[in-house]
Amino acid sequence: MVKCTSLPLQSSSVLHFLLEAGLSSQYRKKKKKMAKSLNLSPSPSTSTLSLSSSSKYSYLLKTPTTLSFLFSSHHSHSHSLTIRSSSSATTTATPTAPTSSNQFRVDILSESLPYIQKFRGKTVVVKYGGAAMKRPELKASVVSDLVLLSCVGLRPVLVHGGGPEINHWLKLLNIEPIFHEGLRVTDAKTMEIVSMVLVGKVNKDLVSLINKAGATAVGLSGMDGRLLMAKPTPNSAQLGFVGEVARIDPTILQPLVNNGHIPVIASVAADELGQSYNINADTVAGEVAAALGAEKLILLTDVAGILENKDDPGSLVREINIKGVKKLIEEKKVGGGMIPKVNCCVASLSQGVRTASIIDGRVQHSLLHEIMSEEGIGTMITG
Repeated sequence: MVKCTSLPLQSSSVLHFLLEAGLSSQYRKKKKKMAKSLNLSPSPSTSTLSLSSSSKYSYLLKTPTTLSFLFSSHHSHSHSLTIRSSSSATTTATPTAPTSSNQFRVDILSESLPYIQKFRGKTVVVKYGGAAMKRPELKASVVSDLVLLSCVGLRPVLVHGGGPEINHWLKLLNIEPIFHEGLRVTDAKTMEIVSMVLVGKVNKDLVSLINKAGATAVGLSGMDGRLLMAKPTPNSAQLGFVGEVARIDPTILQPLVNNGHIPVIASVAADELGQSYNINADTVAGEVAAALGAEKLILLTDVAGILENKDDPGSLVREINIKGVKKLIEEKKVGGGMIPKVNCCVASLSQGVRTASIIDGRVQHSLLHEIMSEEGIGTMITG
């Protein structure tokens, strides 16, 4: 007869261990032979076999633990097998409480439910660029956020620029980047590089990363399916081939969004004659959001949001309406590259987009923070 004491492991796990180990009630089996078959370490002075850390059964041990097998024979017809567990941590038979990291994860998921319900089935247009494109960990963060949002039922659309990448290639070709009022001055040679970098490299890299992360992305430019029709800006003499959106036809986007795909749009388009134009990605994102009737437009930037005092990071404006943000522009509290971002937010809001947010792309998972929390992370502009 073999007797087993109570164990600080689940009985089913212990049974599984014993069955696979092939223990029998026959004491006459040599301890050394059993130790060899089970990858156990025999004690030289006692009838003790200890499970080593390299044993294939060590996965049963939740904490650093030693199992000891103590054989005793009180008479010729009776044997007893005692299994003891020693651990550096005190183990009880009560259910183990979740670890702090697991509990935190559960809390986050629970708190996200109202926001998932609010945005489920809604289109969210995200403009991606700046620092979030430079650092691999930030790029991975944006991609994983997009995939997660898609998985829980939102309909994300990604519009991207590629300023850092364009600057890199211009530098390699000894071409000095020039900006005028926050917009890139684009001559014919620069336009050729912009098209190659945005459409041929940045766009396809993002599509590949999103597909690898588990979603289905489709790469487009403004020229695909006549999604965007461009026209030169009024100050084209200063900016060159920098364009504006003459019109937008979202026909090619609707089936993609409806089928759960993530459109990835490069901000390059052509006019009626086929001339390519570099269009500010913020502007494209705003027009796409308006055409799709998006619930939300989000611009990832290299600043915390709109600041009342540009020299004071603590002066972040959490929420403001169109009238208030126009006043900030008039007072010259908003200037430089922030002006096109604010203007595209205002334009999209005036065309039916519910809210537009300017958030800090330098913060990991800022996209999720903005959508899945009450306080958000940047500046939200309301209509």
